[in-house]
Amino acid sequence: MNMNDLRHADISLLVVFETVMRERNVTRAGEKLFLCQTTISSSLGRLRSMFNDPLFIRSGRVMEPTARAEEIHARLAPALDGIAVALSSTQRFDPRTSNTTFHVGLADDVEYALLPQLMRLLRHEAPHITLIVHRVDQRKLPQLLINGEISLGVSFTRELPASAHCKSLRPMRPMLLRADAAAGPLDLDEFCRRPHVVVSSLGDAIDDVDHALSAVDRQRRVVLAVPQFSALPALLAGSDLLAIVPDYVAAAMRGVDGLRAECAPLPLPVPELSMAWRGVTHNNSSESWLRSFFCRYLGPQQAASVALAQA
Repeated sequence: MNMNDLRHADISLLVVFETVMRERNVTRAGEKLFLCQTTISSSLGRLRSMFNDPLFIRSGRVMEPTARAEEIHARLAPALDGIAVALSSTQRFDPRTSNTTFHVGLADDVEYALLPQLMRLLRHEAPHITLIVHRVDQRKLPQLLINGEISLGVSFTRELPASAHCKSLRPMRPMLLRADAAAGPLDLDEFCRRPHVVVSSLGDAIDDVDHALSAVDRQRRVVLAVPQFSALPALLAGSDLLAIVPDYVAAAMRGVDGLRAECAPLPLPVPELSMAWRGVTHNNSSESWLRSFFCRYLGPQQAASVALAQA
């Protein structure tokens, strides 16, 4: 196809193709694009004629792409991203009037402890904007950015795509959470003797706390690992269980079901909460505003407010 052939190309069909590639399901693709299933099926028929290939083979409810579809998608997805950015850059973004929908990834701790206040502020500054939150962790975040399912993510991060950008938002200072009636802070012996709950989206029962204890020839007793922070208040209430959580989670939970927070009885690593975003959206005006908004309300100033409240 040469440049003259592009005059006959229907961009909307290419958007349907990219969405079906991502969703692998006609119904879900229609929901994403606000189109009925008949329209999606008709578009796929036209795409098959355009590319002279079946493109997708139905396997139950899943639409499996052909090798030709995979090849087309590898070339098409970056081009569609570029078109979207080019179109958006010609429009002035005004958060007060925009009805933009953003897809963002948030780690469970961020969703639980920071999203409620963030949403109240967002409703004040950008009342018509829609935020669609996807659950991420250090393992899921890179792939969701690559696939374009989210434009930015907030989480603890390790490896990111080469095209992604990353900015540190705040330290994740670990705090000890407990709900027992014993007075005074725990010493290291009691900390090791007590049963512990670990929150891990990856299903791990061993984390940085165990490594820190091992360095001083100590160990603790983990009796439960759960995937979500929201389970902790009910689990710790009226028990001798302990949990180590980020400071902002401790601030959100303090007082719930008798929970209280204190410093751990040994030095622990302080990881960074980071924001990562797709390189292709770096100069997009609406995405730039969203990143600025997240930095203002999830960044160092807010971290200092939490630290002051816990002092």
